[in-house]
Amino acid sequence: MPTTPTAAPPHLPAPPPPPLRQHWLSLFIVVLLALVALVLFAGGAWLLMLGGTPYYVLSGAALGFVALLLVQAQPMALWVYAAFVLATLLWSLWEVGLAWWGLAARGDVFFVLGLLLLLPAVARRLSHDPPRSGTVPSMGWRGGRGALAGVLVLYFGVAVASWMVDPFATEGQLPGPRGSLAQGNGVPAGEWHAYGRTGHGQRYAPLAQITPDNVGQLQEAWHFHTGDMRGRPGDPEETTFEVTPLKVGDHLFICTPHQNVIALDATTGEELWRFDPKIRSGLALQHLTCRGLSYWSGQGASAPESAAPDTPGQAPAAGGEAPAAPALDAPDLPVAAQDSPATDDCPAMLYMPTADGRVIALDPRSGAVCRRFGGGTGQINLWRGMPNVRLGGYYSTSPVVATQRVLVVGGTVLDNVSVREPSGVVRGYDVRTGELLWAWDPAHPDDNAPLQPGQTYSASSPNVWSIMSVDEALGLVYLPLGNPPPDQWGGRRNAEVERVGSSVVALELATGQLRWVFQTVHHDLWDYDVPSQPTLVDLNIQGASVPALVQPTKQGELYVLDRRTGKPVHPVREVPVPQGAAEGDRTAPTQPVSAISFDPEPLTGASMWGATPFDQLGCRIALKRLRYEGRYTPPSTEGTLVYPGNFGVFNWGSIAVDPVRQVAFTTPAYLAFTSKLVPRPDDTTLMVQGENRPEDDLPALNENFGAPFAVKLAAFTSPLGIPCQAPPWGYVAGVDLVSGEVVWQHRNGTVRDLAPVPLPFKMGVPSLGGPLITQGGVAFLSGTLDYYLRAYDLDTGETLWQSRLPAGGQATPISYLGRDGRQYVVVAAGGHGSLGTKAGDSVIAYALPK
Repeated sequence: MPTTPTAAPPHLPAPPPPPLRQHWLSLFIVVLLALVALVLFAGGAWLLMLGGTPYYVLSGAALGFVALLLVQAQPMALWVYAAFVLATLLWSLWEVGLAWWGLAARGDVFFVLGLLLLLPAVARRLSHDPPRSGTVPSMGWRGGRGALAGVLVLYFGVAVASWMVDPFATEGQLPGPRGSLAQGNGVPAGEWHAYGRTGHGQRYAPLAQITPDNVGQLQEAWHFHTGDMRGRPGDPEETTFEVTPLKVGDHLFICTPHQNVIALDATTGEELWRFDPKIRSGLALQHLTCRGLSYWSGQGASAPESAAPDTPGQAPAAGGEAPAAPALDAPDLPVAAQDSPATDDCPAMLYMPTADGRVIALDPRSGAVCRRFGGGTGQINLWRGMPNVRLGGYYSTSPVVATQRVLVVGGTVLDNVSVREPSGVVRGYDVRTGELLWAWDPAHPDDNAPLQPGQTYSASSPNVWSIMSVDEALGLVYLPLGNPPPDQWGGRRNAEVERVGSSVVALELATGQLRWVFQTVHHDLWDYDVPSQPTLVDLNIQGASVPALVQPTKQGELYVLDRRTGKPVHPVREVPVPQGAAEGDRTAPTQPVSAISFDPEPLTGASMWGATPFDQLGCRIALKRLRYEGRYTPPSTEGTLVYPGNFGVFNWGSIAVDPVRQVAFTTPAYLAFTSKLVPRPDDTTLMVQGENRPEDDLPALNENFGAPFAVKLAAFTSPLGIPCQAPPWGYVAGVDLVSGEVVWQHRNGTVRDLAPVPLPFKMGVPSLGGPLITQGGVAFLSGTLDYYLRAYDLDTGETLWQSRLPAGGQATPISYLGRDGRQYVVVAAGGHGSLGTKAGDSVIAYALPK
């Protein structure tokens, strides 16, 4: 049956969009977009005026336009937003390539906003359809909605691809053995007699039970709690458990932050004895730690007959300051031999430096004080001959050097408190009796004359706070030196201090005479003191065996020197550096750079990071407002970016070296800091303490009393408190010390213990603590800011095994043989106050199953 055709309906205009208030979700998105646009436009305009990228101000304008189009219910809004996201992706790739964390920080907020714009409610509004439950908007996935979806899928795909690659990794394999294992300075293969196992500081255990094939079977063998944790009244913020244990015979020896010495059964972890030195209270401490003890086997010959008398005296203060008031009498300190069990029978000795300025000798068998040491007291009083006595302001945080004849003692002085501090003098004592043999004053490095009555050592001279090394065959002890306070202003330093500050120095072990100096920083204004124990190793260079010294530095250099002369084995060149110091100061025109360097690329706007584009924008603005012209930019009153910061690429943990393969396992870290000089009106006003006024007897750090400037120091962080520079912040790296090549380098560590929620993302976090290499081809490290002991394949750097620690592991693991014949790996886990890692009191041993 034919049908009657009907007329086409007349064309009707589209109905007007319903008021925005009827679409509450659309209203929310519009308000959110407008706020984001306002923040980006305002912040972007500020950044543009400072000379930064125009991206943020353009982004603010684009998002503001999208918000306006949404108010008008224009479908073009999705087209514009899709174009904006695509432009952001392309810009991000141009700035950071396939670096996932950089891409995520630039696009995460915009990706989420894009998903909101794809919601059906927004589509209905843009298509002018009334909301109907259970229906699909007529707009569908056509037009702008489909374009935006496609761009978001593309962004997600690029993000997934970037997650699968590591643009920061260097792949390779370290060379195999190049020689035979030398005798370990008389240390049995299954023992650990010094901080670095031997005086050479290699942190190498010649044990091969644990291998890359079986390390995954390691299990906890025993767990000991010291009972000593930070948080007591009078503790400084930097109270830390950094001990490297010693293993002698069947005994394991440790010291705790509050200076207890504990002996354990090395196989079972059972406590054998404990010694409390009863240190004085009311100490002016900047740090409270004990990095380790020292052991003397008692097999050496008698000490040299020529000995300088331990007589107080006074020399001119370092840096041209007026002579300090003499301290003719050392302060009264507890006497170990009176306060604790003592003995005259000490065929071997342990040496414990204390926070109140003593070195105590103990019998390793019982923990009794060795009465014949120190003239019947069992101790040396390190305040003898010292200027500016303030208990806690000077002591040995690191273990002393115990050789067969001489005990070499350095110490730390307060950083950035005043120009009137104790001396950085390094002294040699008779290892048996504690009699003073010599004293080397860094403010007068060539003058070894004994002090005269009424004199003291030079005030505020460069000090040796870190760990020394020794080559007894060459008769030399090697000192990593700091610089005189204050760290960031050096206008009054004299020529002799300038010569040895921030240097590695070799002294004759028998006399303390200066043999050679190698300066790692000229006129140091960045607290780039030499932080690490020098590592001594013989290298096969061009067919000849060279007795070398490897010195890591905070600024990222690995200097390889001939330890006989201090001359570079691998080239060192002088490079021009930024100029223009603060009033009354100067800058060195050049600084030394080693052929083996972990100096990072200079920071730029593209290097800035944050959890979102907003705090990344804040970091870009902060970077532009700071003075920064690369490494060695001088401190300033407007504020200077210091990168690497004084946390260091390397710090006191140093490196581990395999002397047979002649390779190093290293742990470079990268964090930027800021320093700002604050003019001082007088010598007493607190300028930088703010609300954090020192309590009890603790010192007022960074005030620099007596100098023209105080200094504000801080980590370079975003408004959210996370680093402004993009990750990775920490690596492990393998170095061929013969060729000078960095063979492999990988991100290391997660943010599990740094983020508000335990995220296991391997971003690469800094570490503070030393590594260990074993002959079996496995390296160990516990110092990362997440709480793990990890094992690595030394060949390639691959992580082979990890075990969760109960607290921060900012210490150095060791390895030894137990009584049962098994190879043990032992580490302390007690946290670090300044880093904020969890406090604890654990010493944990691991071994393969029986």
